[in-house]
Amino acid sequence: MNQRRPPAPPPQLPGFTHLELLGSGGFADVYLYEQELPRRRVAVKVLLPDRISTSATQFTAEANVMAMLSTHPAIVTIYQAGVSSDGRPYLVMEYCPRPNLQVRYRREPFSAAEALRVGIQVAAAVETAHRAGVLHRDIKPANILVTEYNRPALTDFGIASTSQSGAETTGMSIPWSPPEVFATGASGALSGPRTDVYQLGATIYTLLAGRSPFELPGQRNGSAELIERIERMPLPAIDRPDVPSSLYAVLARAMAKDPDARYPSAVALARALQKVQIELAHSVTPIDILDEHPLDAPPEDDDGGLTRVRGITSIAQLDTAKVERAPIDPATRPSARTAEVAPAPAVDDDATVARGPRVVEPVDDATVWRPRAAPAPAGPEGVAAEEPAPRSRRWPTVVAVSVLGVAAVGIAAATLPGLLAPQPEPSPTRDTIVQDPTGGDAVPLVTDGRGVIQDANAVFSWNNPDPEAGDYYRWHRNSLAGPEPAQVTEERTVTVPLEGATQVCIDVYLHRADDSFTDEPATICTG
Repeated sequence: MNQRRPPAPPPQLPGFTHLELLGSGGFADVYLYEQELPRRRVAVKVLLPDRISTSATQFTAEANVMAMLSTHPAIVTIYQAGVSSDGRPYLVMEYCPRPNLQVRYRREPFSAAEALRVGIQVAAAVETAHRAGVLHRDIKPANILVTEYNRPALTDFGIASTSQSGAETTGMSIPWSPPEVFATGASGALSGPRTDVYQLGATIYTLLAGRSPFELPGQRNGSAELIERIERMPLPAIDRPDVPSSLYAVLARAMAKDPDARYPSAVALARALQKVQIELAHSVTPIDILDEHPLDAPPEDDDGGLTRVRGITSIAQLDTAKVERAPIDPATRPSARTAEVAPAPAVDDDATVARGPRVVEPVDDATVWRPRAAPAPAGPEGVAAEEPAPRSRRWPTVVAVSVLGVAAVGIAAATLPGLLAPQPEPSPTRDTIVQDPTGGDAVPLVTDGRGVIQDANAVFSWNNPDPEAGDYYRWHRNSLAGPEPAQVTEERTVTVPLEGATQVCIDVYLHRADDSFTDEPATICTG
């Protein structure tokens, strides 16, 4: 929470009960309220009284942008907006008690697997905003919240620009800003979506390194020093053995000094991250994209279903002249995600620089339009005709079915007494899966996975980064036919027969005593 000023008193909102202060920033305070109908906890962002005259239009633009984009699973949902009885504009949003990504990376760096997953999911949200004509311009770990289902949710579109935006000034956080924003007159020459591509790459780098890209331990890291390094210093290496050189190369391209050398779009960055997942034998995270005209776009390259495109929901532009007294129309979304998200508190190292507005054109980067399946050829009466099977193939099929029928009768006769006998009630087993029922911190992935071939077996081992009493591990072998049945062990090593294979991979989940477990497996392969 910002300690530079006392928070303003919470407003009285009909249908809402104030609970506590969540955080304070330079333009607004964020409070926790309980909504009466439907009953749920929500985060309410309230503009400061002394900012109403200068920031009301920008605040209204943020409400419109978030309402337009919040159907995306990786963007914070806005429930409604309005003006309180004392004249302060407010937004009612999801609330989530989980720490945001800035709090998490300061505790410990992310694993490569989780950083890749989060990066792809947020890149899909950024691409969706770009296709709707919205440039975020302040992507950083503190602006990525985490739902109760451990999904990232992008928030704080307060300085975002749209093709209809009339905002005159914006702010960008220095540690994650591209070098062009610091050049003289750069406010009118920002690089469009490539600005957000840079900030997204810098955010992923931060999750892996545990610090912003050009923050050097043991040296001065003020605004002047950071700007000097951002403009001239090559991207420092990530000194971690589990971060492959291919991932560093993706981040280095996303953060190139020259905007033209970066990935042209957020979805291009997401696909590059998917290739790293494939290289590491990780589960590939799908890219969820909303597009304004999915039915009008021509089919393009098929990526095997790794990109999912849906239509975008649009809303009418609000009359910003009436924001100080008239409530804004509520905007809701149908979603299976019932988790709530809390805006992140401001932090001291998020220095900002005032810049002019930027209008971004929608990105013309269509993806995966699947053609309809061709119908079967029509018969003489206009009905699709079924091609008759060759006579030579029918008799073997009839004979096989007859043999199977006789065998089935024999099996049924032998097992009928057992089927008629009363069956005992199934007892609960340790394999019952409950995802984090305590609502606490996410269970970490196992680390230091290693697989070696010894004689006719593959021997796997791993470490528990945060051991607790009662921990155990669920694992299964991967094969071309799909995952094999899961097994449970309390040891940090398992032995798997090679069965003629030259390489074997397993997926390992860490389980707690309360049956919470990691939301994705750690994949370990021999070699």
